[in-house]
Amino acid sequence: MSNRKRGELYRIPSQGRVAGVCAGVADYFGWETWLVRILLVSGVLLGMGWFIVIYIAAWFILDKKNGESKAKKAKASPQETESRQPAKQDITNESIKVKARIWQAGEPPKQALYDIRRKFMALEKQLRSIESYVTSAEFTVSREINRL
Repeated sequence: MSNRKRGELYRIPSQGRVAGVCAGVADYFGWETWLVRILLVSGVLLGMGWFIVIYIAAWFILDKKNGESKAKKAKASPQETESRQPAKQDITNESIKVKARIWQAGEPPKQALYDIRRKFMALEKQLRSIESYVTSAEFTVSREINRL
């Protein structure tokens, strides 16, 4: 499903409704949490009651995952992302993943375009500052001093 490297299977109580097992499974496979929940409930309703036993067993067996996950960061509103100023390295290292299908993890196209626009505006600002320095008298003086 996802081409990212899988880690260990944990449960994520901060994102879960009951114990965070579905959230942990979704994070492990790179799926959306609501899809795993629907699959679990559908399985139980269609007569696969052993899903409940597996869920309870996973609740007791799996460890809790520490730290904040990507899903909470991705849910930030455009106003929140606009208000925070990313570092220069953060702009270049940040990748934008667009959902190909509705159940896959990633950003909706509208949010991805907003993020791309934000990146280009930050790069444009950096380029303007470089151009203003190169065309300034200060640059010419320091270049002449370095030639000596």
